[in-house]
Amino acid sequence: MDFGDPDLYVTTFTEDGVLDIGTGEIRGRKAIHDVIAKMPNSRTTEGGLRPGSGRHNISNIVLKVDGNKATGRAYWFHYSNNNPERKSVFDGYGHYEDELVKVNGQWLFSKRRIYNEGRAEWAYKGTGNPAW
Repeated sequence: MDFGDPDLYVTTFTEDGVLDIGTGEIRGRKAIHDVIAKMPNSRTTEGGLRPGSGRHNISNIVLKVDGNKATGRAYWFHYSNNNPERKSVFDGYGHYEDELVKVNGQWLFSKRRIYNEGRAEWAYKGTGNPAW
């Protein structure tokens, strides 16, 4: 996602996979591709500046594997420099809640729910620890 490559991004999902980025469930690779392709691309240049960029950093990854299925939890945080000074800034954090399946020897997301604590409507609203 950080490199604006929706074609590659969707290959991490099953054909009927579900992505929920806080606006509801997006079902199937084509629908996921179309949503990701419409997201702003910070790699654009403006006013003679070098392209801005952003990186998601993933930490505290926990997986529970049961045969050919798994559930996962991980924290994410994001840095970018998409501003007029191209200054690096911390600009978001949250966590993932994932369901994965093994398809032809490859682990793929069957469902990924992304929580973003910077947006009230996308923030985690549970009462317990989402990491189990």
